Amino acid sequence: MSRKQGVSIDIKTPVYAMATVDGQSAELTMYGTILEQRPTDWEGNPMEGAYILLDEFMTDLEKIAGCTDITIRMNSYGGDAGVANIIHNRLRELARGGATLTCVVDGVAMSGGSLIMCACDHIKVNPSSLIMIHQAASFLFGYYNASDVLEVTDSLTAYDKMQAEIYRRKTGLSATVIRHMMEETTYMTGREAVEKGFADEIIEDAEPLDIAASADGRALVFRGKQIHLAPGTFAPDNIPTVTPEASATVGTNKEPATTGEGGGNPMTLAEFRAKYPEAAAELEAEARAAETGGDGAGAPGAVAGTPAPAAEQREDAAQAERQRIQEIDALAGLYDAETINAAKYGDTACTAQEMTYRAAQAAAKNGKKFLAAMEADIADSGAQDVTGVDSTGGVNPTAATDEAMLAQARADAKAFNEHKKEVI
Repeated sequence: MSRKQGVSIDIKTPVYAMATVDGQSAELTMYGTILEQRPTDWEGNPMEGAYILLDEFMTDLEKIAGCTDITIRMNSYGGDAGVANIIHNRLRELARGGATLTCVVDGVAMSGGSLIMCACDHIKVNPSSLIMIHQAASFLFGYYNASDVLEVTDSLTAYDKMQAEIYRRKTGLSATVIRHMMEETTYMTGREAVEKGFADEIIEDAEPLDIAASADGRALVFRGKQIHLAPGTFAPDNIPTVTPEASATVGTNKEPATTGEGGGNPMTLAEFRAKYPEAAAELEAEARAAETGGDGAGAPGAVAGTPAPAAEQREDAAQAERQRIQEIDALAGLYDAETINAAKYGDTACTAQEMTYRAAQAAAKNGKKFLAAMEADIADSGAQDVTGVDSTGGVNPTAATDEAMLAQARADAKAFNEHKKEVI
């Protein structure tokens, strides 16, 4: 491809941006989830979210494909492995054509985000950047026989091999090491990513604490925003964490205790509160809850203000929260992702039992609307005036209708399952 001179491009979307002022050097910002197409809810309506969509992204990428120096700024939790592979391969094609590709991990590069990151021959990370690699996974819905399950297994194995090839090219690690890292779902801070070959350079003058873990380890704080990890996933021990003891230093001149290594020099709690007030308030509340058993005033039945046994209450609170999440996750195959996430992390987070009750109420309400609409349709069609065929003379119309509806339901379920076999 010929290199265009002096072409100015400025593309801005909610999740990515591409810009060049001279047609030679370009910057590409990728802050979002990588998918083939925008997901829809059960009614077919587009879902809100930060989605980097394949067709749109590839079309815009061609507009800066003539640049000789491309910098990608990355903050992505991944998405569709197949889409990430396509973007990776196109970027590698640009590199083979003479373009210099650099990736700067502003926040995280996880899953599919790490695949795109590895397309660049020079990767810069902050000490607190977070890289994650894991095996491919797929959402299944419905009933499957052994052959169906083996087909899905073969597909996921192929995706794992594809990802391993990308990581091996970048790191030079053996296939065995890469496979074990993927099986264990490996998180790496910036320094660890450099040590293992996934990154090339530490940005030493980066801010010392851009990422911290919540007290229970189920969420990360990045630039003042709390982001929950996937169900059953906990932040690794080497991510700095504000400990319960730190909450006791609020309003004092004491420096809070922090744990973890590889995250740079720890901030004091006062500095963290000044820079990220909302996130600090959330972390302090979680720390107090973990220390007191959940209500900030001591163990159940204790006199207000009486400290609870910290270690015991922290363990009980953590165990109870893990149990709550596990019980909700066990029902993930029955409810949509929005319902599951709202029960776990929403403003009205609840137990699995409460979630089921709420869903049943919603289903009952929708069922009444559906029956009312069906009755109206029947009334408008005049079908109630049509007489059926005598039972001795042929087909029972009610049975035929039921069979047709059942066949249609099966067809819809099959189509839905085919759509949901998309690998993430």
